Amino acid sequence: MKRKILLIYTGGTIGMLRNSETKALEPFPFHNIYKHLPMLSLIDAEIIFYEMNPLIDSSDTNPKYWIKLAKEIYDHYDNVDGFVILHGTDTMAYTSSALSFLLENLNKPVILTGSQLPLGVMRTDGRENILNSIEIAATYIDDRPAVPEVCIYFENSLYRGNRSYKDNAEEFNAFTSSNYPKLATVGVKIKFNEAYIHQCNDKKLILHTQIDDNIAILKLYPGITLPLIATVFKTPNIRAVILESFGAGNAPTYPDFLNIIEDAIKQGIIVVNVTQCKGGGSVEAGLYSGSALLKKIGVVSGYDITTEAAVTKLMYLLGQNLATDKIKKLMGISLRGEMLNTEI
Repeated sequence: MKRKILLIYTGGTIGMLRNSETKALEPFPFHNIYKHLPMLSLIDAEIIFYEMNPLIDSSDTNPKYWIKLAKEIYDHYDNVDGFVILHGTDTMAYTSSALSFLLENLNKPVILTGSQLPLGVMRTDGRENILNSIEIAATYIDDRPAVPEVCIYFENSLYRGNRSYKDNAEEFNAFTSSNYPKLATVGVKIKFNEAYIHQCNDKKLILHTQIDDNIAILKLYPGITLPLIATVFKTPNIRAVILESFGAGNAPTYPDFLNIIEDAIKQGIIVVNVTQCKGGGSVEAGLYSGSALLKKIGVVSGYDITTEAAVTKLMYLLGQNLATDKIKKLMGISLRGEMLNTEI
């Protein structure tokens, strides 16, 4: 039986072809995709094409667009076996993280991919990324999808979407996942890392459509001023702040700094501690005095979550109209495999 894969184009570098007359890069005409990618006919799957309207540069994506994309997946969910989303690379990790939270009980592959060079350029990485993403999405083992979760595929590697981030703007291997193993690697064969892939749970897919984006990111640096810090916490309607701290979750220990954060927490603002270290590591509250004091005043540990996943998880939880204490608890628990499965 041929698997059906919905290929969704949202915009971005991968969807650009060079006009033979003007030589300018123009959006890809998807009705002619087999002409430009004849190898698609070799994949044992039926490919259905869908263009989001409007097409956007990924820098323009936002929570409303994530919800719109999640709705498209939900509406087609029962009629296809998997999804491949062509997306700009700059915010792909945010979109993949958001989709993982908006699509609860997901049991089919949703693979985001893109390219560093446009599809119309000779050395483009887009062809291989599209072909391999579709093949992975169409791979079923014992009538179950090989990878039933939201993923990012790039340069021969498949990553969990809410564990990934873009770390290179020039190399073809643009993404990485420092705190979680690859879900699959593609060479002569596709090798799935089954021990680290979500298993199907046979539950009904739940679509969430409420997001609250009243959050902020406060990146600490030596010399950061108290008025700047205070301004962030006084932002109108602010409900949560992601504190990007040093190393294993450390921050300044002087009272004036801590008092601003403690006062904000007392006013109901949620503060989540996330490490600035992108190459791996975790917030270890209490390991050093800098993090112990944050824990003491009520800052929530983000453990090994990425900033991208922390942003989208907070937006998702705030949108569920949960009590503040409940959100704090859930920020310390893995909901979709986005962090160590550790409770506060």
